[in-house]
Order: sequence, then C-alpha cells, then structure tokens
Amino acid sequence: MKVTDLNGCLIEVTNLDEAIGITAQYKEYSHEDKNYSELDKRQKAYWTDMYEKLTAIKERLNNN
Repeated sequence: MKVTDLNGCLIEVTNLDEAIGITAQYKEYSHEDKNYSELDKRQKAYWTDMYEKLTAIKERLNNN
C-alpha cells in the first residue's frame, strides 16, 4: 500500500504493523540540544502525521 506523507511524497508500506511501530517511536525522538528545537518540531509533525495515517488505515482494515 502507499501513503502520502506530509510533503506530498508517496511512501510504500509493505508491513503496516512494523511501520506503525517505527513511526510511534520516531514521533517521540528529540535532540537534547535545544538548538534543534525547530527541527524537532518539524520532525515530530511529520512522524505524528504518518503515525495517524497508518493507524487510520489499520483501523479501516480491521473494521472491514
């Protein structure tokens, strides 16, 4: 399956459960150095968006 990311790029997902696990971890990462706070905000938004899209797909598949 393919998912459109926050930047409009198509991302191919071959293992939905694994992708959900990875995005759940990535959305929690941040640098200890606060000089990266703007990057961390963008990265968190990206991974949170992907996580929400993937979990919505899983929910739809489970309901069918």
